Amino acid sequence: MKIMQVTVEVARVEAASAEVLVLLHCEGEALVKQDTARLDTALDGALSTLVHSKEFEGKANEVLLYHTQGKVPAKRVVLVGLGKKSEVTTETIRQAMGSAAKRVRQTKVESFSVALPTLRPEGMSSLDVAQAMVEGAILGSYQFTVYRSEAASGRDVAEMRMLIPMKAQSRQVTEGIRRGVATAEATVFVRDLCNHPSNVLTPTRVADEAKAIAKAEEIAITILDRKEMERLGMGALLGVARGSQEPPKFIILEYNGAKKKDARPVVLVGKTITFDTGGISLKPAENMEHMKADMTGGAEVLASIRAAARLKLPLRLISILPVAENMPGGRAMKPGDIVTTLSGKTVEVQNTDAEGRLILADGLAYAMRYNPVALIDIATLTGACVVALGQFAIGMFGTDDTLKERVRKAGQKAGERVWEMPLWEEYFEQLKSDVADMRNIGGRGGGMITAALFLSKFVGDCPWVHLDIASTDWSERERAYIPKGPTAIGTRLLVQYLIDRSL
Repeated sequence: MKIMQVTVEVARVEAASAEVLVLLHCEGEALVKQDTARLDTALDGALSTLVHSKEFEGKANEVLLYHTQGKVPAKRVVLVGLGKKSEVTTETIRQAMGSAAKRVRQTKVESFSVALPTLRPEGMSSLDVAQAMVEGAILGSYQFTVYRSEAASGRDVAEMRMLIPMKAQSRQVTEGIRRGVATAEATVFVRDLCNHPSNVLTPTRVADEAKAIAKAEEIAITILDRKEMERLGMGALLGVARGSQEPPKFIILEYNGAKKKDARPVVLVGKTITFDTGGISLKPAENMEHMKADMTGGAEVLASIRAAARLKLPLRLISILPVAENMPGGRAMKPGDIVTTLSGKTVEVQNTDAEGRLILADGLAYAMRYNPVALIDIATLTGACVVALGQFAIGMFGTDDTLKERVRKAGQKAGERVWEMPLWEEYFEQLKSDVADMRNIGGRGGGMITAALFLSKFVGDCPWVHLDIASTDWSERERAYIPKGPTAIGTRLLVQYLIDRSL
């Protein structure tokens, strides 16, 4: 999908020339208080009539298209509801723009204009509003059509113009647009990677994508092959990869925009299983096709470092991707096998379908070489997360209260909420092994917690947060700006965290 261009224009809505003019409207608020007032006058009260008749009320994500019949320069007006003013957040704005973008695309136009809303809660800056609007519009327009032989419904919208009433707002709005485009680009990139089938998106293809990003953004890159991993002692990652014909990769990217070149880095580690059959502990066949998205975490840390470079954030950032397929086969890892991790700790593999924590163990141990100021891993890790949290929250664990709070706030701002779960040592009893330092599963109870506790044994004293996105990475239905299928949820959280840390 080609990302639409977003520009700023100082103009009154009633005088703006556009194929489609989008206006955001709060439920229960008079037209005179909103951007629709002058436009309504120019349209001889037509918008007032729509509101008074309750044909359009301004409820959240409510959309109405009105043809102006040549009375104003804009050919069509799309009204989009924000809900009650007291309940408006950046997330409701993001959703409204996602709904608007879908309706605009149906009109088959190449561009549209949208007014920066004047009516919004106190404390919400023009920058935040503009960022949310851009994210919603781009993500609501998302389509994945690479493998379709027939043209997709509706053409891609090439341009969005954001109308502002005063030039004094342009600086904040322009910065909001810049952040919104970079964040949305990152999310689209992740969705695209997750939509590719596993016969296309192999570990080698992931490495090629990383190389292309490194070259384009001037990011340092190192890719370890199987022999180098053997030399280092990455027995956990190599164990997972044994059953596949596809060679594993271990990818390290480094962006350094910090003022001090020796600054301690933020390190991101993402689970990158390009397809997960479960290995010898084979998964059920139903919905196994979703396992092409088991590399979401890795795609997100790859997209995040690209976004950081494009935004020129003043920090040092390292993204680490342990990449493999988890397949059954004659050489595949078996239940009861013992692997030695990069850290030197041994693990009894009681279930080969608990492979994500194994490759992350080596990824996290490698990350410790950089003495990170903050370490975040993100992974489609456990089915237990889906059971515990459903589709609307990311499971969060961590060892540092300050880092956890920063991640929580970033998630709230990005519309990708986290819910903290306990990381109590008592749960480690479930991971004790009779023959190794630990085992890779801890039984049925507290599965999300024991998985996180397993990972905690590989991060030392470093400030660390683990994000389990297994509950949010795939949607069974289309929502305002979230498609059916891979969602890329977690991407905007990471990018927002990096932005906030840079301020």
